[in-house]
Amino acid sequence: MNSIKLAVIAALVGLSTPQAFAEDAMGTMTMMKGGEVTAIMPDGHMGTMMPDAKMGAEMMKMAKPIKHCMMMITDAKGKAYMIDTSTKKAQAECEKMAM
Repeated sequence: MNSIKLAVIAALVGLSTPQAFAEDAMGTMTMMKGGEVTAIMPDGHMGTMMPDAKMGAEMMKMAKPIKHCMMMITDAKGKAYMIDTSTKKAQAECEKMAM
């Protein structure tokens, strides 16, 4: 059950992550499909899955909506970090990147 919670949290964070990891993200943005789950690991690798209806319903019980733009970054060794976007300036930069 804990691994499902981590996968759901990672999926929610992952909604905007692929663009942050790509060096040439401008113009190549994609959106997640309905019901798709994205997992982001601390070492920066990611995975996606389409759970069946039962598993998807269980995950949605633990899910929380994303209320603002989120950003991720990897260091030179590939470790993933989440950027604090709680300030108005950070939110503006995040939204600008996601356009």
